[in-house]
Amino acid sequence: MPVTLAEARLCANRLLSRLSDEHYAPLCKKLERVHTSVKQVLHERNNCIPYVYFPCNAAMSNIVGFEDGTVIEVGTVGNEGFSAPELLARASRATETSICQIEGHSMRMSARDYLHAIDGDTALRHVSECYLQGYLSQVSQTAACNRRHTLESRFARWLLLTHDRVQGREFMLTQEFLADMLGVNRPSVSLAAVAFQKDGLIRYRRGHMAILDRAKLEVVSCECYACVNAQFRRVLDTPYG
Repeated sequence: MPVTLAEARLCANRLLSRLSDEHYAPLCKKLERVHTSVKQVLHERNNCIPYVYFPCNAAMSNIVGFEDGTVIEVGTVGNEGFSAPELLARASRATETSICQIEGHSMRMSARDYLHAIDGDTALRHVSECYLQGYLSQVSQTAACNRRHTLESRFARWLLLTHDRVQGREFMLTQEFLADMLGVNRPSVSLAAVAFQKDGLIRYRRGHMAILDRAKLEVVSCECYACVNAQFRRVLDTPYG
């Protein structure tokens, strides 16, 4: 069901929020507010893209799978952007599989409506292209980070990123899911979580994660969080997440 401009503004996707009322109002006729659940597949690699999602308080992981069944996260999408940026290049199929990592609400429109809305020199195309620059920076930084930095610093970076994108300091997160996203085994994530909890950085209990000391997490995190944040500020004049 289409949303009103007032409802769309309340959903607080930062990319859409950059649009003026003049440019946002016509899009509302094509947008609907939807809830996405953890591990819900939004689109699959090499398959057609049915919808474009603009997260509000949800977060999504873009992953690549391997023949042995393992998956690695190559990028994430939160309230600073939208899913399936490859549509800007008129891609007919998804480059990556996108799944919901943190449940919540998003604004959604059909891929067909999105392609129509970015046809030509439109406001939505402009902000989408700016986001694409930030997303590509994130993907390249993530590749380097996974090769260079310790699990502990990557764990802290992932927690900071997720904290930015949710309402409040608590969210649902299983160690199995996080291990998949970081490309490590679950025992390694368990050890890091125990150490963080002992140091008072987080509280973790039965899939419930709470950020207790963000300042300390920023100290533990690698430089990649701040680096990508700076890129998003440059291209969108808004923080990462």
